[in-house]
Amino acid sequence: MAKERVYSRYTRDAATLLAKQIQLGRKQRKWTEHDLADRAGISRATLQKIEKGDLRVAIGLVFEVAALVGVALFEAERGSLATQIARTDDKLALLPGAVRKPQKPVDDAF
Repeated sequence: MAKERVYSRYTRDAATLLAKQIQLGRKQRKWTEHDLADRAGISRATLQKIEKGDLRVAIGLVFEVAALVGVALFEAERGSLATQIARTDDKLALLPGAVRKPQKPVDDAF
């Protein structure tokens, strides 16, 4: 039997906040659950999971639904995401490709 994944309180709270913002955006646009699910290409049941903050829903689906209802995930301007991606790529390029745990020093004192 698979062990259920445990998430931190911060993660659960962030998912709940995003879920509520998505639900608010949908209601402000006067869209039914069925309307938004159709626009996103998902089932109504999946949308209901998203609006409840279910952490098992694929992140791509959550982001797509958020974008459809106008929830800004990182930056208000879409073009600035490309800038942020480029900056992060620049920083990643300066770091090693892999992270390894330091090895224990060799005790060669005989």
